[in-house]
Amino acid sequence: MFVRETTLDPAPLSTIFARGTTVVLRPFGNHVCEGNDPGPRLLVSHLYERNDPFDSHLYKGNGSSSRPLPILVRRTTLPSPGGAFCRPSLVGGTCRSSLARPLERPCWCGPAGPGGADFRLLMAPLLWPGLLLLLPLFPQGHSGHHGSSGRPWETFVGRIARAVADHRPCDSANCSCHRGVLDRDLEPFRGGVSRRDMSDLVGRKLGTHYQIVQNRLYRERDCMFPSRCSGVEHFILEVIDRLPDVELVINVRDSPQVPKWAGSVAPVFSFSKTADYSDIMYPAWTFWEGGPAVWPIYPTGLGRWDLLTDHLARAAEQWPWDRKIAQGYFRGSRTSPERDPLVLLSREDPGLVDAQYTKNQAWKSEKDTLGRPPAKEVSLVDHCKYRYLFNFRGVAASFRFKHLFLCGSLVFHVGAEWLEFFYPQLKPWVHYIPVNADLSNVRELLQFVKENDGLAREIAERGRRFVTDHLRMADVSCYWETLLTEFARVLTYEVKRKENYQEILPKRVKTEL
Repeated sequence: MFVRETTLDPAPLSTIFARGTTVVLRPFGNHVCEGNDPGPRLLVSHLYERNDPFDSHLYKGNGSSSRPLPILVRRTTLPSPGGAFCRPSLVGGTCRSSLARPLERPCWCGPAGPGGADFRLLMAPLLWPGLLLLLPLFPQGHSGHHGSSGRPWETFVGRIARAVADHRPCDSANCSCHRGVLDRDLEPFRGGVSRRDMSDLVGRKLGTHYQIVQNRLYRERDCMFPSRCSGVEHFILEVIDRLPDVELVINVRDSPQVPKWAGSVAPVFSFSKTADYSDIMYPAWTFWEGGPAVWPIYPTGLGRWDLLTDHLARAAEQWPWDRKIAQGYFRGSRTSPERDPLVLLSREDPGLVDAQYTKNQAWKSEKDTLGRPPAKEVSLVDHCKYRYLFNFRGVAASFRFKHLFLCGSLVFHVGAEWLEFFYPQLKPWVHYIPVNADLSNVRELLQFVKENDGLAREIAERGRRFVTDHLRMADVSCYWETLLTEFARVLTYEVKRKENYQEILPKRVKTEL
């Protein structure tokens, strides 16, 4: 191991570390601040292997003739957001915090005392050899700079800093947070949808045909999935007094129905899709009922979103961050082999992640759970005990995704292909940790968050706040109303009620899980 000198500009450093992390500068040398130069740079010591690709990048100074000073940077996490970034003042050669609050460790700078220039100049010859002798005793990644694989943690820290800096929180008024998704989905149909277009679509049987005429809801026939249709109809009936006359085709299957490669664009409403489909996304029926059954804990599906929100919020209070088990966690059936690498990693390194397969309807033998007996099903409430929760897609988008945030845990979202209407406003590195679809970086990401607990906690809190602020039941109803109102405007004909359609009336509201 050797010490390489490199430069870091204080401005981006303050951006990176001002959010809940303290940077402690421990100088060894002559001067921390080089006079009154308006653009000085901090010289930071880094560990590197002899074959480091940046070996040839030598410090060339900042335009002045002063000798550069090596500084050992160490990160420590503050218990609450805000934090402080300790950096040299540009005036008088002194060092001070950018915030008035005290640091966990002092910023050892200044013209006099143990941190003064004369003392440092005297002690530098003694301190540097001792420091180099001690370096092998510390594993790479201890200070947050490198992981066990040798990859600098600054890569992840930088991604988080840039994502947070670029993110603009959306407005929670009138469900406008999700308006961009609605506009993009409806854009292909702004040219108009004719009566013939709708008749052709109904004939293709891509979904259930609904009509809203004079504030009444009608359906063409019995629904293939009654509980799913019931979940859709609940929200339409909730806002029907404010809806114009409109007709539409709603797909309640798991998969979208209108692939772009087919060459045709048809206004089919689906709860989830990928970029390869032109379906119009609507809030899934599972916000009310009809979610996947998980026997014996959720025999009729996950249940109402508003009630589960309260239920999981109470569980989060029982398991605050400091009490959570610092371990990755996943329970679910083997919907696809994409989940296999995490389960195998769990068997190899159970202290890092606990991931096991449960049974599903297709389970026949232990071959379906990678040669092990199926694990017991675990309620969402019990997921809140863990700091890092994994979300995988199912047949389409996963219904559990929104629930995991409510635990106040850090969500690891695998892959970015499948979407629901609210996904685009959830930003990687801001609200959750993105994981490669093949899980090739999952071990490294888990090690990173364990060694950078303050950053992990902040991301978890931002994710929780987004869901509680922008995915309330009122937001879901608002989206339905806005979506159907806007879609009615693209119809180029007057909707006439079909006499053979069945009227759908409100059902008794359930008040508990």
